[in-house]
Formats: sequence, C-alpha cells, structure tokens
Amino acid sequence: MQSPQYKRIVLKLSGEALAGNKGYGIDHEVLTCIARQVVEVVEKGVEVGIVVGGGNIWRGVAGSAKGMDRATADYMGMLATVINALALQDALEKEGMGTRVMSAIEMKEVAEPYIRRRAIRHLEKGRVVIVAAGTGNPYFSTDTAAALRSAEIEAEVILMAKRVDGIYDSDPLINPDAKKFTDLGYIDVLNKGLGVMDSTAASLCMDNKIPIIVFDLTQNGNILKAVMGEDIGTYVGRENNGK
Repeated sequence: MQSPQYKRIVLKLSGEALAGNKGYGIDHEVLTCIARQVVEVVEKGVEVGIVVGGGNIWRGVAGSAKGMDRATADYMGMLATVINALALQDALEKEGMGTRVMSAIEMKEVAEPYIRRRAIRHLEKGRVVIVAAGTGNPYFSTDTAAALRSAEIEAEVILMAKRVDGIYDSDPLINPDAKKFTDLGYIDVLNKGLGVMDSTAASLCMDNKIPIIVFDLTQNGNILKAVMGEDIGTYVGRENNGK
C-alpha cells in the first residue's frame, strides 16, 4: 500500500472556501466534506495542522479601504477566523476526530493559546490542531500565519486549498485562455505576482524551504491525493522557472 508523501502538513483554508457557493457565511455541507477528508488523511498517519481564514465573515483589508482603522479592521478579521475554527472543530469532532483550537489572541473560554511546543504535542497525539487568529498581529495575512506556523511546527508542506485547480497566469474564471502552471519556484511566485499568497508569506516559505501545493478544494478527495503525492494542482518549491 502506498505511503503518504508527507508526515506533517499544514492545510490552509480560506474563509471563502468554507462559504462554498453562497459566498458568505459557512456552508455546512462544505464543512462536513472538508472534515471527512481531513479524517481520511489523519487515518493514514499524517499529522494535520489547519490555518483558517475569515474572509467569509469579514475582511480586514476591505474594512480598511472603507475608512476603518487598519489595525481595528484586522483584529475583527482575526475574530472571524476564530468563528470558522470553532465551526471546523465541531465538524471534525462529529466525525470522531480529536481536535484543539489554538488562538494567537488569548480567549481561554473557547480556545487554547497558541504555544508552539503544545501544538506539536497535540499533533504527535494524533489531534488536528486548528490555528485561529492569524499571527495575532494586524497587517499580516492568514497566508503569512500559515507560513509562520508551518516553519514553527516543522511541517513538510503547505496545502493551499483554493476554488481553482492550481496557479494560473491570469484568473481562469475570467480568462478562458489562462495558462496553468504545474511547477514553480518560489521566486517565480514573487516575480510574476501570481497572487497565490502575499509576498511576506511566499518569502517566509522560500527562506525556510517549505513547499506549497495549490489545489482545488471543491473536488472531493483532493486533500488525500495531495498528501499521497499525486500530481494535482501546482507545486511551488523547486528553484526552477515556471513551466
């Protein structure tokens, strides 16, 4: 039987992914589907950390663009990620999976504080660790939080769950002639401004040699396929020219 390609992963879920086709809020069918896929991965012996965004509820950048203080808007976004993390925790536990929500902003009634060694210990015990509230600092995206936490817990890969099947040179939902990349170097993502993640996050992954796989979350079973090393989506990490 084929063994997983990775032992410890970080799954980056955007808030928009949790909204499904509704575009806002939380789609419980999508939530359940994600939870079942994560359970499949854990049952293969893979340790899973999840970093969740909050864009389905509130986007700090959008609030700032409308005149709100940027730090205040970003803190509101961090709180939105906690709502999503608790929803994900509930869905996973309904599937029989042990979990811990760890927040970068202390709120001990609903989540543990994020402590690196404690997070690693939970992973070693087979629990899914759901990281909320980003880095705990304004001006940093949840993509950056995913890169930072991946480096801290020594994850072998970041799985970037999207609603498209990889990285394109333009938006494939708008441009039917958009070209898909199958393999990119970190520097390509930065130089081409491909928008897979912000430059801070991409630089952090590059500095710590953390590969990124961008794949389509809407296809059931894709999380397991990515973990097993199947050729799906776009792989970012090798120091090459995009092809």
